[in-house]
Amino acid sequence: MEVVTLVVVAVVVIVVATVLGAAVKVVGQGFSGVVTRFGRFRREVTPGLTIITPFIDRLVRVDMRETPRTGDRQDVITRDNVAVAVNATIFSQVIEPRSALFAVSNYFIAIDQQARTTLRNAFGNVSLDEALSSREQINASMQVQMEQVTDKWGIRINRIEIVDISPPAQILQAMALQKQADQEKRARILQSEGQQQSAVNIADGQRQAAIKQAEGERQAAILRAEGNRQATILEAEGRAQAIETVYTAITQAKPDPTLVAILQLDTLSKFADSDNTKIVIPAESAGLLGAAQALRSVIGEAPGLNSESSGAPAPPANS
Repeated sequence: MEVVTLVVVAVVVIVVATVLGAAVKVVGQGFSGVVTRFGRFRREVTPGLTIITPFIDRLVRVDMRETPRTGDRQDVITRDNVAVAVNATIFSQVIEPRSALFAVSNYFIAIDQQARTTLRNAFGNVSLDEALSSREQINASMQVQMEQVTDKWGIRINRIEIVDISPPAQILQAMALQKQADQEKRARILQSEGQQQSAVNIADGQRQAAIKQAEGERQAAILRAEGNRQATILEAEGRAQAIETVYTAITQAKPDPTLVAILQLDTLSKFADSDNTKIVIPAESAGLLGAAQALRSVIGEAPGLNSESSGAPAPPANS
């Protein structure tokens, strides 16, 4: 009897433990639970301890953390018909556990297959040069295309990173030759631009020098003309002052015909000093001859000059 009692108690304990194990569930941090009853959605549970109806309800845990998925390397063809090997990493995250379980059979496989298709489409719309230099644009384009599909699955694509792009060896060699040619072309362009700039600088310097020289010559000519003008003005002023002085002296002396005759004879004597000078006395010079005779008479009347002038011949009556 005691043995039967022990067996019954053991069976009851096992049943109770089994029932409690089926009823009490734990959802870890970073996960979300989806409770289904007979295969139909019932409710979502948050991380922690939860109780469900044993043997009727079923708890499915869904990882809510961001998950990176690195796809396999695949060959794609660019817009300019170049085959390249591409590998990309997709960072996705489940935001609606119900849709992730019931809107798609296996969202891991669905994301991988969608990434392959999107990758081929993205590279098919760009050339090889654009693919190598515009990875960020390609990443953004792929993310937008994938989100249009994964939103209904309750999955968010946080970002896509292209890990590697490997063109064929002959393409890499051709690109290296093209790069070298571009560098040589740029060097020749820079050299020609330097020579052109040097010629421009030399021509500009010569032009500036010619302008400065012309300005200097112009300034010198202006100064010479100004000097000549000042000299002419000073010379004219000197002559004017001399004439004014002579005129003032003559006016103050109140000359008479005798003094005028003496001045005229003095002037004639200065003309006659030169051997090549010929003096022609016009007929209108009778007044001058009369003045000369008057002067002779004055000199003759002077007491100290009679003896000295007695031996001098008389001037002719007519020249």
